[in-house]
Amino acid sequence: MGLHETLRTGANVQRVQHSLPLANLPFANRLPSRVRERQRVNLTGALIAVDSAVVLGAFAGTDLLRHGSVFGAPNTPPLTAILLILYLVAAYVRRAYASPVLEQTRIGITRSWGALLIAAAALLMLAFFLKTSDAFSRISFGAGTAGAMVGLPIGRLLFARALRLFRIDVRTTQVIVVDGIDVPHLDGIERVDAVHYCLSPDSNDPIALDRLGAFLSQVDRVIVACPRERRRAWAMALKGANIAGEIIDEEVRDLGAIGARHYGDFGTVIVAEVALDLPRRIAKRALDLSIVVPALVLLAPIMLAVGIAIRLEDGGPVLFHQKRVGRGNCLFTMLKFRSMRVQNCDAAGHRSTMRDDDRITRIGAFIRRTSLDELPQLLNVLKGEMSLVGPRPHALGSMAGDKLFWEVDERYWHRHRIKPGLTGLAQVRGYRGATNTRDDLVYRLQSDLEYVVGWSILRDIRILLATFSVIVHRNAY
Repeated sequence: MGLHETLRTGANVQRVQHSLPLANLPFANRLPSRVRERQRVNLTGALIAVDSAVVLGAFAGTDLLRHGSVFGAPNTPPLTAILLILYLVAAYVRRAYASPVLEQTRIGITRSWGALLIAAAALLMLAFFLKTSDAFSRISFGAGTAGAMVGLPIGRLLFARALRLFRIDVRTTQVIVVDGIDVPHLDGIERVDAVHYCLSPDSNDPIALDRLGAFLSQVDRVIVACPRERRRAWAMALKGANIAGEIIDEEVRDLGAIGARHYGDFGTVIVAEVALDLPRRIAKRALDLSIVVPALVLLAPIMLAVGIAIRLEDGGPVLFHQKRVGRGNCLFTMLKFRSMRVQNCDAAGHRSTMRDDDRITRIGAFIRRTSLDELPQLLNVLKGEMSLVGPRPHALGSMAGDKLFWEVDERYWHRHRIKPGLTGLAQVRGYRGATNTRDDLVYRLQSDLEYVVGWSILRDIRILLATFSVIVHRNAY
């Protein structure tokens, strides 16, 4: 070691001696991260054993009640074994044994339920295609699956209770290291001052790296807030620490970055991604068509009657055509039954419809109040321009108070990552009607973005069912 390095290390030793000891850290009494990692592996194995025992016990208990002996039916053991294997595979895919489920039991219960339903459906399909569905009792299978559905949450709740009883701490230790940039306190994340604890990423100082390594060995995830000129040093130090590390960068926030990629000698920041991958788009489209096609057949008489009533009232056109913003921010022509007088139709959508709006016809008031005016949009769904569930499409001239929608919040355009819908999360939450203030739009936008990020086929079904309760709504006018 040269003279410069010796002096440098010696100076750091002095700083370490006068800094706060690492034993004073607020989380110093917890087990080291490596020990906790081994503990989580063991606990995950125990949780898998609990789930397996529940599934096996449910089917064994069903046979005991029906046949008087455990696995009394000859085909029950192999079918139960296959179901258990399918369940464990589905549970792995659905992350039913990922780290968060040890801390958040409810998430684990939801994921385990989903995995069991997937496994049961897969087994039934397998039996159907192999023409072996007659080889097992449907009553036993249904009762065993129902018993497992009841037993899985009970088993996981008892497991969580045992962890508390034996005082096993499964929490992940998350820390933000403040090194020259002040940041607000973040919920669930400990705050550590780099200067007070003499934490430095100096790659030329083994003493500094040793102390930093001793600190990082106690945490599971670290975020560093430092000036731009120190980010590379922190990045290099974290790469060798075998830890989930992040560095705060204001450009990430400004760009809304969601990841990074490397291409040869340069890198890129990922700022956008496809909202729904191909399998999920197929599932969503299949749900749309399975409902829209029979709905158009069943509702054809009602749509015909509404069209005749509109035509008889004032002799004007039955349908109202308006350009709306669709998926990818592309415009499409949305269809509605005309509810306003011909001369008052607002194709640009500059004026929101108000309660007791004088532009609305008598028939129009009724079909708007009962949402019958939206029925022609089933044709938009059939054409693939819309979906049954999604953010409601808006006209370009739509205003929230005295501002256009996209002038209120720049995130407005983000809602168009998926197809617009006849109904949506905002609508079932009651956010309908005129947008007289900024908040009227913001509440809807937040619901739309929440839906886009958290899409699932089950959520679409729940929203469709909830829509029936708000078809007639006080804000539908």
